[in-house]
Amino acid sequence: MPAGSSRMAGFGHAVPGRCVHNAEIETRLGLEIGWIERRTGIRTRYWAGEGETLTSLATAAARMALDDADIGARNIGLTLLATSTPDHLLPPSAPLLAHRLDLENSGAIDLAGACSGFIYALTLADGFVRTHGRAVLVVAANILSRRINPAEKTSAILFADAAGAVVLVPDKDRDRGLLASELASDGSGYDLIQIPAGGSNRPFSPEFGTQEFLMTMVDGREVFSRAVDLMTNTARRAIAKAEITVGEVDRFIPHQANSRITDMVTANLGVSPENTVSTIQSYGNSSAATIPLSLSLANRDTRFAEGEHLLMAAAGAGLVGGALVFRI
Repeated sequence: MPAGSSRMAGFGHAVPGRCVHNAEIETRLGLEIGWIERRTGIRTRYWAGEGETLTSLATAAARMALDDADIGARNIGLTLLATSTPDHLLPPSAPLLAHRLDLENSGAIDLAGACSGFIYALTLADGFVRTHGRAVLVVAANILSRRINPAEKTSAILFADAAGAVVLVPDKDRDRGLLASELASDGSGYDLIQIPAGGSNRPFSPEFGTQEFLMTMVDGREVFSRAVDLMTNTARRAIAKAEITVGEVDRFIPHQANSRITDMVTANLGVSPENTVSTIQSYGNSSAATIPLSLSLANRDTRFAEGEHLLMAAAGAGLVGGALVFRI
């Protein structure tokens, strides 16, 4: 049966076992010690080691969220996995994730939304919950350490591996749940962040060098500028749609690409820095996983209270982005 609204009932997160400090990367790239933190706000990040896979990381975060929600596996109607680094190009990883969690009554699909994947997944999940009255497991996970070019400074210093998860359940209270979402794309910036080869446009070939299959950022300054504008504009529209004021935002959970982007978007919106959840210092940029990872860590430290307004915003490769307002 349709539901009046949706509610975040459980949160989870997971990171690989290996913590990588800036000094390791700075030494390898010949950078001055402290250079990375001054420019990105990152001090450490986690990289996957041998035997750690995208699905294993996603499974750990999902199990934590399911336990937190205290929900039975048979009650999950859909599993959404937002990732840019699936275990394989084919098949998708979500069915394997659902299988490992014993979600026998759940559909499962991957979503490729780059850094904004969780925003899109949560928006779609809310629609499913309201329409079908069944719970949705939303997971965002990435192992970007296996996709970065270790010799390219722009990407090598930023990206990390992590997973975050949320369980969305039906709720009767129409005043809670997803109040508004604003999704956007700008294909004119399609090539700013890319993996040049490996898709159907440039399939795998021995003619291509290894670097052709690794992530590259063409123009970091342009990415910075466009990300700030996209996150700011969609967040403003989402706040207006939700019919609340910036002052009513209890916590702002942005995609954590770079601390300078977060600081600029926070300032543009007029959100208090004290209300902005920041995890990039310890966890780096794990693309779509940064928002659910931050949600889980924030909820662990100070449990979300009923009635809180959460603002989330993201922008990433494509360019694709969006923002949403969710009332706990």
